[in-house]
Amino acid sequence: MNVSVLKYSGEDTGRKVELSAGIFGIDPNDHAIYLDVKQYLANQRQGTHKSKERADIAGSTRKIKKQKGTGTARAGSIKSPLFRGGGRVFGPEPRDYSFKLNKKLKVLARKSALAYKAKEKSIAVLEDFSFDTPKTKEYIKMLETLSLNNKKTLLVLPELNKNVVLSSNNIKKAKVTTAEQLNTYDVVNAENIVFVESSIEKIDNFLNK
Repeated sequence: MNVSVLKYSGEDTGRKVELSAGIFGIDPNDHAIYLDVKQYLANQRQGTHKSKERADIAGSTRKIKKQKGTGTARAGSIKSPLFRGGGRVFGPEPRDYSFKLNKKLKVLARKSALAYKAKEKSIAVLEDFSFDTPKTKEYIKMLETLSLNNKKTLLVLPELNKNVVLSSNNIKKAKVTTAEQLNTYDVVNAENIVFVESSIEKIDNFLNK
């Protein structure tokens, strides 16, 4: 699959880059995508939720009334879940939601997500560029020239460029990542993916090694 390389201004350079059939041309595996996205979202959960159970409540443990003769249910402690201010029954405890996935499955998931974007023709390739200083207006201008200013976009750089990242930070639907940090969730979540030309080779080496 060949894709035209565009200039930063949006004009066609006249060159084309070939997208690897081993990545962008495979039959997508939906279950692999599901598992990888599920793991990504699970890893974002802090798992710090906590409520006080009976043993965590500060209070007297004396028997608050006699066992028999009151006409009501017996009660042994003011910390009982039945009373106001008592502990919660089976409340949430801090936990780790993360789980492991096979490396090969994660690679397959990323390939599958990229293959879907290629089928949808939602991939653009820009020639290499960089910003000397953070310029949000320049980033917005770039999106406008590509007709992507109102869409969720993912820009994939060959390596981290802080000025480009900072330029995109205040744009609601724009995200910047690098070829090595590209993950399935970001690919699926974006409507369009913009690759910087030199990042294509890095992704090919990274996913086909």
